[in-house]
Amino acid sequence: MSTETLRISSPAPDFHNLPATDGEMYSLQDFGEAEVLVVVFSCNHCPYVRAYEDRMVSLQREYTSLGVRLVAINSNETEHYPDDDFNGMVARSKEKQFNFTYIRDEDQSVATAYGATHTPEFFVFDKQRKLRYHGKFDDNYQNPSAVKSKYVRDAIDAIIAGKEVPQAETFSIGCTIKWKS
Repeated sequence: MSTETLRISSPAPDFHNLPATDGEMYSLQDFGEAEVLVVVFSCNHCPYVRAYEDRMVSLQREYTSLGVRLVAINSNETEHYPDDDFNGMVARSKEKQFNFTYIRDEDQSVATAYGATHTPEFFVFDKQRKLRYHGKFDDNYQNPSAVKSKYVRDAIDAIIAGKEVPQAETFSIGCTIKWKS
């Protein structure tokens, strides 16, 4: 699948009525109150995603009071990756006690609109829903205690402080999104 990734300062592509693991349906506008919106393309099976799940839960817990919302979106096809189906998402969300919204993008239109290519892949938007950061969460997926650069956190902190994001883009690492044929 060939997609063009969003450029910094691009508006967040809209999405509508997507099912989430909490039993609700979500659209982009449902996150309108968020001062900062972090959209991460995620899934259940990818070891890179699994390495970041606890950090994503911590991020949401630490930044909720500052108006930050994290939304994970699973766009993977499920014929060859059945662990990524909706029931698997619900189970994973309960198992890991996700405190963020976990949405299913069955037709892969959201991943296509964002130009997402990997899981996990992070897009950080300001209150006006302009893209301010795109890339990986931090610089060490294997060892949280060895992290030197906290890209997503640095972006959020800069946005909240009304400053420029220090590093607006990094190369996303992880599994590729599994596209339907």
